[in-house]
Amino acid sequence: MIIYDLRCEQGHKFEGWFQNRLAFEKQREDKLISCPVCGSTETEIVPSSLTVVGKEDRGEKKKEIEITPMQALKMLYDYVEKNFQDVGDKFAEVAIRMHYGEEEERNIRGTTTKEEEEELRAEGVVFFKIPVPKFDS
Repeated sequence: MIIYDLRCEQGHKFEGWFQNRLAFEKQREDKLISCPVCGSTETEIVPSSLTVVGKEDRGEKKKEIEITPMQALKMLYDYVEKNFQDVGDKFAEVAIRMHYGEEEERNIRGTTTKEEEEELRAEGVVFFKIPVPKFDS
């Protein structure tokens, strides 16, 4: 599986997972890849960040850790919960104020209605939704 960093014609960046480069090119040609923010199917690959291996890392083999998709989602949820301010049902209001510089930019999380999501998209506010699963203790 290859993960490409992609950008749509509107400049929104997102990532896509493909079997290989040929699979990416075929899906792109068939307009099967769309921006999760604006829905544009005009996409291109953008350079990814690089990993630099220092001298001390060269001989070491890192032990690979296998995690389930649910564990990965829990890790993401825990990260968001720890690093994003919960603004509750005021998400759209706060996001728009931050977008226009009326409020300090910061990481926020909260809830929106479908109408509020449409308004955020119309205003050009970049956001994404993360499902909130119920985790067993």
